[in-house]
Amino acid sequence: MLSISKKRLLLKILSFISVVRGYNILVLVIAQYLTAMFILAPDLPLRNVLFDPNLFFMVLATASIVAAGYIINNFYDSEKDLINRPQKTMLDRFVSQRTKLSVYFLLNLAGIFFASYISFRAVVFFSIYTFAIWFYSHRLKKILFLNNLIASIITITPFFAIFLYYKNFDLVILVHAAFLYLIILMREMVKDLENMKGDLVQGYRTIPIVYGENLSKVLLTVLTFLTLIPMYFLIFRFEIGKMDYFFYGAAALLFLFLLILYFSKAKWQYLLLHNLLKFIIVVGVFSILLIDIEALLSRVF
Repeated sequence: MLSISKKRLLLKILSFISVVRGYNILVLVIAQYLTAMFILAPDLPLRNVLFDPNLFFMVLATASIVAAGYIINNFYDSEKDLINRPQKTMLDRFVSQRTKLSVYFLLNLAGIFFASYISFRAVVFFSIYTFAIWFYSHRLKKILFLNNLIASIITITPFFAIFLYYKNFDLVILVHAAFLYLIILMREMVKDLENMKGDLVQGYRTIPIVYGENLSKVLLTVLTFLTLIPMYFLIFRFEIGKMDYFFYGAAALLFLFLLILYFSKAKWQYLLLHNLLKFIIVVGVFSILLIDIEALLSRVF
């Protein structure tokens, strides 16, 4: 059996992983590499992409700064999360606020240090990104409409950094980005429905609190149909190989999303919708491998 000290250490490790959203960081790293290998630099040998030191340090910089962003977000939202997610918050509190802030500054410094390996412009880019995350958590998060729009932009920014690195702005990439942005924006709006109780107590101005749940559902319905536009172009106007199966599946899941949304009233139902959108994002990351299976095999072997 584990001793009390070992149990506390284990709980602190789990708490830290929970605070920095270790699962999300892992998915982000995988997504950046898959995007680089199969969308932004499809003609380069896999080995050249995988062992590109600049890309490696860019991914490290992104992971460090995003992890720091989760920490500062957790710091500012601790009281709200105690209402909305009491069990997760109790786990998060095994790490003190002082320790969280110390790790926050260390991760940001590490991110800037990793960026310095790439170029001065990378340092400027990630410095602005770090400030934007803090400013969003400190100020913008309580501002109506801006909270959702800025949160979605911050989430998709790491992929924009990869776009800049490869200087690849083909139209198909921008359409992929539009699809991802809309799904992330929908997820942010569903989170507002899910967290209404804590948001109301802490004075957050979100769409469901200011205008009601029905308007949020109407806006989510509009966003769902808007998401079908980039999906249509990706399936019928661009060559994306077997990845079109993902978009057909995503369309079916979005239809299911609308059905559940229409009848949703309880927090657990909104949590289900949140997880459904998260599932689409994660499956979409790995479905990048389907863009050109033959080329993938030839590049591997």
